[in-house]
Amino acid sequence: MPIDTIYRDSGCEWIDVEAPTAEDMKYLHERYEINNLLLEDTLDPNHLPKYEADGNVKFFLLRESTELERKNLNSISDISTKIGIFLLDDTIITVHRMKTQSISETKKQLSAGHENSSPEKVALMIALVIMKSFDDESLSLFETMDNIENEIFLKNTNHTNQIRRLYRLKRKSGLNSRVLTISADAIDKFKLLNLPDSELTDLKDKHKDVVADFDHLNIQITNLISMFLALSDQKANQVMKVLAIYSVYFLPITFIAGLYGMNFDNMPELHTKQGYFYTLGVMGLIVVITFIYARRKQW
Repeated sequence: MPIDTIYRDSGCEWIDVEAPTAEDMKYLHERYEINNLLLEDTLDPNHLPKYEADGNVKFFLLRESTELERKNLNSISDISTKIGIFLLDDTIITVHRMKTQSISETKKQLSAGHENSSPEKVALMIALVIMKSFDDESLSLFETMDNIENEIFLKNTNHTNQIRRLYRLKRKSGLNSRVLTISADAIDKFKLLNLPDSELTDLKDKHKDVVADFDHLNIQITNLISMFLALSDQKANQVMKVLAIYSVYFLPITFIAGLYGMNFDNMPELHTKQGYFYTLGVMGLIVVITFIYARRKQW
């Protein structure tokens, strides 16, 4: 069974459940009298962060940022995984479907400590690591955005794959922002636990900082997409400008060549001895006049 007691002292017992089965859910319900509806919430991969209380059970459902590269970025489960935290007297139970950084790092911190802990303290430590996972993700996305920006403006590349990368970046940032915004209420409910105000303030400050980072990231990505599209339009306009100038050069001389190509006997100067050279001279003169006009207009 995946149920494992990973920490125990005189004031706290931490039970961790990874990838729970139906039998595990039944055991938790019967052994700790946890409401089945709360247990079912931990099985829904797209469930939003929340806080609920049922009798002496306090339930936090949080989401942690993951490093998995999903092909599609359509839901919050593509960029995060959920962690259910049940607090019962001197026991904390965590339920999750995959290995998470918050569980492993909190376990290491408890193993390195020398003081007895409490379920509330363990829950706070998990929440702080979860906030750190989003902070690390924001730094990674900022770095990716900087690389794309350098390629666009310094290396002067605006290939189609750049706009795809920017779109994917925007999707990831937007989904992370959604998770963090919805998590605000659950983070605020930590004030109901028996924890020092300084530690609660630290958690709230970290949450606000990460929310602000992703808000700034969303704005930066949107601006970069707009600049990328504007740059692409500018390059397209430059190409059209060159083509238009060449059209201005060749349109009149093409008209002359087409006109004299009709070869009617009564056309003026058709039988003139130097008519061919006169025509070439007129064509050259037109090109020169057009060039001078274009330069004066700064085309």
